[in-house]
Amino acid sequence: MAIAPQNRPRPDQIEGAPHPSEATVLFGQANAEADFLKAFMTGRLHSGWLISGPQGVGKATLAWKIASVLLSQPLVDGNDMFGAIPPLTNLDVNEDNSNLRLLRAGAHPRLFIVRRTMNVNETSLQDQITMAALRGHKQGSNKLMEFLHQSAADGGRRVVIIDCADEMNPSVANSILKVLEEPPKNTFFLLISHQPCRLLPTIRSRCRILRCGLLDADDVTSALAQADIVVNRSDALTALSGGSVGEAIRMTKLGGLALYADLIILFNGLPNFDRPHALKLADSCTGKLGATRFALTLDLIDKFLARAARAGLQGPPTTQAAAGEALLLSKISPHDHAARTWAAVAQEVIDRTRHGKAVNLDPAALILDTMFKIEKAAQDVARV
Repeated sequence: MAIAPQNRPRPDQIEGAPHPSEATVLFGQANAEADFLKAFMTGRLHSGWLISGPQGVGKATLAWKIASVLLSQPLVDGNDMFGAIPPLTNLDVNEDNSNLRLLRAGAHPRLFIVRRTMNVNETSLQDQITMAALRGHKQGSNKLMEFLHQSAADGGRRVVIIDCADEMNPSVANSILKVLEEPPKNTFFLLISHQPCRLLPTIRSRCRILRCGLLDADDVTSALAQADIVVNRSDALTALSGGSVGEAIRMTKLGGLALYADLIILFNGLPNFDRPHALKLADSCTGKLGATRFALTLDLIDKFLARAARAGLQGPPTTQAAAGEALLLSKISPHDHAARTWAAVAQEVIDRTRHGKAVNLDPAALILDTMFKIEKAAQDVARV
């Protein structure tokens, strides 16, 4: 059954968080913000900007704030003695600015968004950004090209946001490349990318890169507060989310901290498992209601294995993602040999998980199989 327009998911919005266009403050990306402002104030704006970094660290928020500046600041003729741009120290735009209101309403005439669209049956989002994102309802039309070539009534800049560029299929990528090769005057492309290596090298070469890094605990806490999310263990959440606000929101909404704490309790018995505990955990991942928990459990196991491998090289973490984690990691990963063992298990689990999902393996069986691999690895480490 087709999803009603008002209920359709937005591919560029993290579930449970405000849309990036609504964020008033950008946390933890001062360097990227300063790089853009310097280019803007010195008149050295590239037509293409590749905003890269881990998922959930504020790249989309940065893109929308850049867009708000580009759309709200007037174009200045270099010969106009009365047209000097006042120096900008940040990307904040006055809340009363009409351009900002139009942008947030998704109705700005000089803004074009390229993102995944619904499938033909309108039952779910497509996995890739297809030509449907560029075409109109009319066969053969191209909304993007029409947007780029229409005259702006107010003579201002145009902005195209692509979120995320990694998801463009070859046809869309080639269409964007052609425009980047000969961009229209005063038109700027903001490409958001989690994995720039997936983009065409020719696209990367035509963009200036703004790199966004992981956030510290204070920035994660502040960003969560902006999304009206309050947590008691921000240090643990930051450790588990790896400095990604998007991942922190997901963990908060799905009870990730509690589930990870349960995994640590289970793993505390290594090199042997509490079998009833493991069976109970596996059973909780079955059925329609368990699908989300199944995916989260696999993600958390992957995070645990990565932290175990790191502990063998660097020692146990200074910030625990759950009570007793540091002691457990120091026990099961005391040296570099253990680190290599856990890294190998992590890769094996990833491969097994990918295969299991592809053939629709029973979730409980996949979880238990993963547990047994971890148990065997812990026994191997204990024998060294």
